Amino acid sequence: MRLILASAACLALLGACSNGEKTARYLIDPPTTGERVPDRLGTAELKDVSLPEYAAGDEVSWQSGDGAVRSNTRQLWADNPQRAFTLALARSISDLSGATVIAEPWPLAEPPRRRLEVRVEKALAQADGSYRLSGRYFVADGGTGGANQARGFDISVPLADQGPAAIAHAQSQAIARLARQIATLSGPGRS
Repeated sequence: MRLILASAACLALLGACSNGEKTARYLIDPPTTGERVPDRLGTAELKDVSLPEYAAGDEVSWQSGDGAVRSNTRQLWADNPQRAFTLALARSISDLSGATVIAEPWPLAEPPRRRLEVRVEKALAQADGSYRLSGRYFVADGGTGGANQARGFDISVPLADQGPAAIAHAQSQAIARLARQIATLSGPGRS
C-alpha cells in the first residue's frame, strides 16, 4: 500500500513540475509574396522531403560557436518537421506558379505528370548568423518528350535575431526561395 501511495505522490509531483506553457512551439510558414512565375510543372507529386536527422527532430536546432548542433527540449516545432516542410513547399510552389503540386500520396484520380523529390543536406541556423538550406531536387517527367531535372540549391538567409522564432522565420524564408527555384526549374544542375 505504501508503494502505491509513494508512486502516486511521485506522479503528482512530476505532473506539477511539467508546465506546458514553458514549452514553445514554432510554425514553418513561408510568406506569400504575390509574385507569379510561369507554370513549368503542371501537376506534380512531391515526395516527403528528406531532412537531416537534426532537422527532422521535434526540437528546433542551431549551431553554436564551437560547431556543435544544439537544441532545447522546450523549443519545439509545432508540427512534424518533415510533414510541415513538405506541405509548406508544395503550397508555396503552387501559390507561386499556379502548378498543382501536392504532397504524397497523390489524392486525385488522374495521375500527376511529374514527380518531385527534394533531398535536403543542410537545414541549419549557423553560428555565422545565417540560416542555410542546401541540397538537391529532382523532377521526373512522366510525359513524353519532357525533360528530367537534377538540380542543386544552396540558400542562405540572414537571421534577424537569435532564438527559435528567428530560426523559424529564416527557415520559412528559405523554403519560399526554394519554392521559387523549383517552380522556375533553376539552380545548378542539368535537364
